[in-house]
Amino acid sequence: MNRNSTSFLTAALLTLAAAAPLHAQNELSNFTATGRGGVSTTFATDYQAIGINPANLGRVGGSRVAFTIGEAGVGVSSQSLTRDQLRKFVYNTNDELTPAEKRSFAQAFTSDNAANLNADITTVGLAVQLPGLGGIAVSHRLRTAGHVGLNQNAAELLFLGRDAPIYANASASNIPLVSEALAGTDMQFAATSEFNVAFGQCLIDLPLFQLSAGAGYRYIQGIGILDVRVQPGNLQGYSSLSPVFDIDYGSLTTNPSFNFKARTSGLQPVGKGNGFDVGVAAEVGKSLRLGLAVTDLGSMTWDGNLLTANDQKLKRLKSAGIGSYNFIKEATEIFASGTDSLFQYQTGLERKASLPAKLRAGVGFRVSEFFETGLDVTLPLNDVAGNLTSPFVGVGVDYKPLSWLRLSSGVTGGAGYGLSLPLGFTIATSVYEAGISTRDVVGALTSEHPYISVATGFLRFKFGKIQ
Repeated sequence: MNRNSTSFLTAALLTLAAAAPLHAQNELSNFTATGRGGVSTTFATDYQAIGINPANLGRVGGSRVAFTIGEAGVGVSSQSLTRDQLRKFVYNTNDELTPAEKRSFAQAFTSDNAANLNADITTVGLAVQLPGLGGIAVSHRLRTAGHVGLNQNAAELLFLGRDAPIYANASASNIPLVSEALAGTDMQFAATSEFNVAFGQCLIDLPLFQLSAGAGYRYIQGIGILDVRVQPGNLQGYSSLSPVFDIDYGSLTTNPSFNFKARTSGLQPVGKGNGFDVGVAAEVGKSLRLGLAVTDLGSMTWDGNLLTANDQKLKRLKSAGIGSYNFIKEATEIFASGTDSLFQYQTGLERKASLPAKLRAGVGFRVSEFFETGLDVTLPLNDVAGNLTSPFVGVGVDYKPLSWLRLSSGVTGGAGYGLSLPLGFTIATSVYEAGISTRDVVGALTSEHPYISVATGFLRFKFGKIQ
C-alpha cells in the first residue's frame, strides 16, 4: 500500500474520523448534549439548536447573545473489536501490522458492525435573540462520519491482500463476481464543511402555553465521500474524494470524462449541496416541553474525482493489503479508486446524493431550575452515507448540585450502538460555560464492544436574558 505521509489537513480529518460512530449525529459538536447521550431535541438552545431543532431559537427566555469558538467531539465504537485493538487504530496509525495482527484483524473485522465513527467541530457559532422577533443563529461546522461492515471475504481481502484465501479457492475459470464475493459488505465515509443559518420565532405566547417554529439552511462543501454497499447480485458504490486524501488515480487522471482535482492546498471541496431543517417546539405549563423536527433535508452534488463502481469478476490485488494502523487511508485505497482497488470504476462528471435525513421527536420535563429530564427518539429517513444505522432512543437528565456546576447523564441505545451510559460535567455560570462529556462511560472501560467518545467546549459565552 502507498504509505506516503499526508498533509496536516489530511491528518486532521482522518484523526477525527479514526477517533470517533458513519452514522453520525450532530450532538458530538455539542458538549452539553453529549453528556446526555445526544438527547437534545428539547434541551438545545441558541446556536446549539442548529441541526437539531431550529424552533428552540424562538423560545421565550433565552440568552440575548450566545457564541462559541471550537466546540468539538469525537467518538468510535465497534461490536467486534476489543478496546485495545480499537485504540491502536486511533493512536498508533504509523505503526505497521505484523502478519499475526493482519490475520487477527481479518477475523475481527468480519462483522456487519465492525466500526462506527464520527467527529464534529463547531469552529464558530453565534446566536442573537431579538425581542418580539425571535432568534437567529449562524455557525460553521466540520463533520466526519464512517461505517464499516464486512463479510469474511472483504475482511480477508483488506488485511491479507493478494494472499486472501478467496484467490486460492477460486479457479481461473470460476472467479466470482464482486457482488457475490463481498455480499453483505458496507464501507461508508463522508466528510463535509457546513455553513449554517437558522431562525426560530415564537408564534403563540400565553401564560401556560408557548408554540414556536423554526427553519434552518446550510450550504455544504463536500470534502469526500465513499459509499460502497454490496448485496448478492447488486453492487452499489461510488467515491468522490478531495485531493487532500492523496489517492493515486493512475491513468484515470487523463480520462476526459474524469474531473480530476490536482493537489494544491486547503481542503479542496469536490462537491456542494444545500440542506434544510424544520421544526416546532411547545412549552405546556411551567414544566413540559415538546419538540419535533426533520433535519438534513436536501442533497449533495459530487463532481470532483468522481468514480462509480461496476460489478465484475473479482480482481486480484497487487498489494499485501492493509499494512498499518492507518485504516481509513489504506482501506480507501482498496475500496475507493486507487491503483490497487478491488473494483473497476467508471469515470463520471457528477453524481447527486440525498443528505442523511432524520426525524427527531422529544419530550422534556423541567422539574426545577436545578433539574431537567427528557426523552429523545431519532429515526433515519433514508439509507445513505452519514445516516443512522437504526433508530436512536435516549433518556437524558441535567442536574445542578451547585449553582455553577451542571451534571448530565442518561441511558441511550440504537444508532449502531448498544446500551450506553453518558456522563458530562459543565461549569455553568450566567455568562460562561465550559465542559467535557462522553457518550458512554462503560464503553470506554470495557474490553468488549468498546465505545470511546469525548466532547469538549471551553469558549462558550452567553450574555443577557430576554424575559
